[in-house]
Parts: sequence; structure tokens; C-alpha cells
Amino acid sequence: MGNVATSIEDQINLLQKRGLIIEDLDKAKETLLDIGYYRLGFYWHHFYNSKKEEFAENVNFKDITDLYYFDTELRFLLTQYLTRIEINFRTKVVYYISNKYKNSPTWFVDPKVINNQFIKDFDNHYNEDFKRINVIKNHHKKYINDKYAPAWKTLEYFTFGTVFKIFESLNEDNIKERISNCYDMYDIYKFMNFMKNIIFLRNICAHGGVLYDLNLGKGFSKIHQINYSSRNTHTLDAACKVISFLLYSISENRRNDFEIQLKTILDKYFVNQKVKDIIKSKTDF
Repeated sequence: MGNVATSIEDQINLLQKRGLIIEDLDKAKETLLDIGYYRLGFYWHHFYNSKKEEFAENVNFKDITDLYYFDTELRFLLTQYLTRIEINFRTKVVYYISNKYKNSPTWFVDPKVINNQFIKDFDNHYNEDFKRINVIKNHHKKYINDKYAPAWKTLEYFTFGTVFKIFESLNEDNIKERISNCYDMYDIYKFMNFMKNIIFLRNICAHGGVLYDLNLGKGFSKIHQINYSSRNTHTLDAACKVISFLLYSISENRRNDFEIQLKTILDKYFVNQKVKDIIKSKTDF
């Protein structure tokens, strides 16, 4: 679109001029008004030669929207199961640490439990906006002398990333090991690598980011329980294998559901050979 906004009609004319086949103009207009020309550009650039400023031969508008809807359905699926992992991890953190330090219900600011750097910055998390959450606000109304609500209330409203930061800031490795062992992982550093990447992926999904050509900044650690499709552990396929592995420790049925639904989505969009080629090259599926 450059630096000047254009009408839907002009956008369609430009796409056609550059060789894109558009069989249903009304549907194309509806899609452009729904998704947007700029966002669709994230999906058509693999079909497009920027040097020649033209689309590859026989590329149809539907090829682009198929890739977009594959990405959308995959994002919804991952969000569902990443949320399951997030809730389970939060539950494990709250349960095991709270029971280990029964006399310290606000152990997240206890220097015997958590390192001083996290405690120093804690009020950035437990700020005035946070205190307006009903459960937290009601706690302080009832217990006026409490500076913080106990862990089982407070951590329920922290982000996945903040809960992981608390886990990472624990002084004692043995409690980290206790929690990582719940997921059949006995190397806490590999477990933390998994969780950092899972949180990154979850944030991409939560903000509607593009998935199909996602390359994780740090690859997933290698463990004997997971057979990655290639040496490249930065891919979406590697991420899905890790999600499946973590889900198995939570519920075998949920792991099976995830794998079935993932296969259903892949089968649906692999019917389109051009889209299949892009998905396989970018994701390792």
C-alpha cells in the first residue's frame, strides 16, 4: 500500500495487474474489508516476486486466503492448548511452593524463597491497576493489614510470563526440579527453555501474530522423549511436538485431542498443493 491509503477497488485492480487470479470479485472485496490488504500481504509474499513485482503463475486469491485461514485455525488450536499448559503450570507453582513454605503465604516476596531482584521489582506487578481486580480488591478490604494477597490469589491474575519469572527466581533448585519433574523433565534448564519458548508462542497467538513462517528465537532443547522432524528445533512443528509432550503429562486424552485436531487442520489445507508446499517448507510439518 505504500504511504498512501487506497480503496478496495484500487487494491483489487493492483493485485490483478500484478497477475493474481481473482475469480469472485465480491468475495475478494469482502475479504479485503474483513482481513485487510496489509495483513493479507503477510500471506501472499511467498507467492509474489518482489523484484518483478508480480505473482507467480496461476496463483489464485483463494490460495492466499487458504494460507491465512490455515494460520487462523492453527492459532485458535494452539491458544486452546497453550492455555491448558499455562493453567496447569500456574497450579503446580502455587501448590508445590505454597505447601513447601506453609508459614509464608506471600512467599513470592520472601527473600528466603525468591531472589532479591524479583522482590525489588515486585510492586511493578502488584500495582494500583492490579489491586483493582475484584478478588484482590476484596481481599484488601477484608484484610486491611495485608500488603499482598496470598499466592493462590495473587498468581491467579499474573500473566504466564510473570508466573514463569517467579519460578525462575526461586532460590532453591529442588523446588524447581519438583515442578519440572511433573512434566517428565529432569533437567530444569531444558524445562525452562521449553517454557520460555511456549510463553513466546502463546504471546504470538494472543496478539494475533502470523504463525506459519514463525522462527523461534531460541530453538527447543533436545530431549530423548521427542523426535523432532529435523535438526531445526526453531520451527512450528518442533513447537507442536513440545506442546504434545507437555500435554501428555497433564492429560493423555488432551494430548490425543490436540494431535487429532492438528492433523485435521493439516489435512484440510494440504488439499491445496501450493499452500501445502509453503506450510511444509516453513513449518517442518
